[in-house]
Amino acid sequence: MTLNRPLIPGRAGALLAELGDRAVCCDLYDEVGAPVYHDLAGQDTHEVRELLTLVRTVPGPVLDLAAGSGRLTMPLLASGRDVTALELSGSMLKLLTARLAEAPEALRNRCTPVQADMSDFALGREFGVIVLGTTSVSLLDAPGRKGLYHSVRAHLAPGGRLLLSTVDLTAGDQAPTETEVEFTADSGRSYRMFEYWTPGAEARTVTVFPAVIGGEQVDVCTTTIRVLSADQLEEELRQSGFAVCSRRLLPDVGARHHSVLIEAEVTA
Repeated sequence: MTLNRPLIPGRAGALLAELGDRAVCCDLYDEVGAPVYHDLAGQDTHEVRELLTLVRTVPGPVLDLAAGSGRLTMPLLASGRDVTALELSGSMLKLLTARLAEAPEALRNRCTPVQADMSDFALGREFGVIVLGTTSVSLLDAPGRKGLYHSVRAHLAPGGRLLLSTVDLTAGDQAPTETEVEFTADSGRSYRMFEYWTPGAEARTVTVFPAVIGGEQVDVCTTTIRVLSADQLEEELRQSGFAVCSRRLLPDVGARHHSVLIEAEVTA
């Protein structure tokens, strides 16, 4: 879905202005942006090992929320678990389905893709572990997070665990206002990714350009992600009937990312 010109700050905004009418803005999760997001996710193994370690301690099927194109779904399946992959974006689910089609049949048969909203879902079954990784909780506003916690409570088996991660920009030194990373994905496509955050602001902006700009049209993918501290999420979880079992500071990624993994269970 093509967006109207969003207000993009910093160097990314200046580059967008230079491109003028050649630039076509899209959401990072729509039909145009989904392959770009898939390329980004394919470069990122952050938190995967830590999540898998915790998942192994709890039996039962796994629900992977905001599964995207399978960044966590595929490792979870490879670990031998039955996985339901819930994703709102049809474009993302198409990418996941294509990956599953190329996977071994035994692995493919243990995955159930579901198109649904992580803030309001009813699957009619319980799970030993519900995972919300890739800091995707930051995509939800306050009412959305309240709905998420309610839905998770209804789907966690007794003794089950909720695992969710967040980028806690209060967990270290204040980050620079803007960072830029250039990389080449496994697909062979190259990108320039800008991330802009003003210390204290409620959200950060991520904008992705092709590294080599040519042709009459340039697809520019962007999204705005809320900044949610681990303290805030833990308090919301407690208010929604969860007890926090552990909080783990994950290895830093780049100059600004201080990711935290929270483990919670439903209170009696």
